[in-house]
Amino acid sequence: MTLVHPLEYSATTHPGLKRGNNEDCFLSVPNADLWVVADGMGGHEAGEVASAIVRETFEDFVQKGVPFSLAEAIQKSHEIILRSADNGIGARGMGSTVVALLNQTQNYQVAWVGDSRAYLWTPAEYGGELTRLTTDHSYVQMLYASGVITADDVDKHPDKNIITQCLGMQELAQVKVDITDGHWQKNQWILLCSDGLTDELSDSAIANILEHSPNSLTAVDQLLHEALTSGGRDNITIQIIESPIIKEAVVNRFWQWIPAITTNRKMDAVIFLGAVSALLGLLINTLT
Repeated sequence: MTLVHPLEYSATTHPGLKRGNNEDCFLSVPNADLWVVADGMGGHEAGEVASAIVRETFEDFVQKGVPFSLAEAIQKSHEIILRSADNGIGARGMGSTVVALLNQTQNYQVAWVGDSRAYLWTPAEYGGELTRLTTDHSYVQMLYASGVITADDVDKHPDKNIITQCLGMQELAQVKVDITDGHWQKNQWILLCSDGLTDELSDSAIANILEHSPNSLTAVDQLLHEALTSGGRDNITIQIIESPIIKEAVVNRFWQWIPAITTNRKMDAVIFLGAVSALLGLLINTLT
């Protein structure tokens, strides 16, 4: 068993079928072991500004090159959104949810504010297990936690999209950042997504797609396709990050031969193997 770094991942974002703009955004920095999904709100442009501030704030922390915590970056994002609105950037009342993953060798940490989610997919010989790592900061989740409604009522409740906190909420000097930590197992995936996915697909539907996807790229494409087919009423953002733990040491030896050309290791392999094939072709033609 060995570790792969940087981690493999696949990601996409789509405005959906009912909206003319995309207030979602995401950040993928595998060399810094960081992935973020932000879902903006506040109407055209304002929501886009808020989610972009979240992404840019995390980028600034990465570029400083010093260790930082997810909670620290999220709180800073909240402060900048509030300050930006006061200075006429975007609009007052704009906000954003956030869910972020920080890989820590064989461990990981997930932090979130709002109703963007993180799931852990653990495959098995027959099927697999989908575990929700986050708990929505929402009015309906609060009703469920207090016993007012049942689990079956949650997805059908008319107020399911009312969130109890987000970055940029003016009533809050600080947001409450929830955090969970875990230990990677072989072949696990972590799914980060905005509510544009989970409003369209149930957890069981998501699990079924992950079970039948041979790789994370196929899984992301299929999740997006099914969410759009189910209505696509909101912006949809999906990231799947693969476990760094692999069993076959030969795979690790293969990747050691692949030079770093881009920031995507799969693309590096395609380019390198294509170049090797072309060179072999030239040599064969020369010899014959």
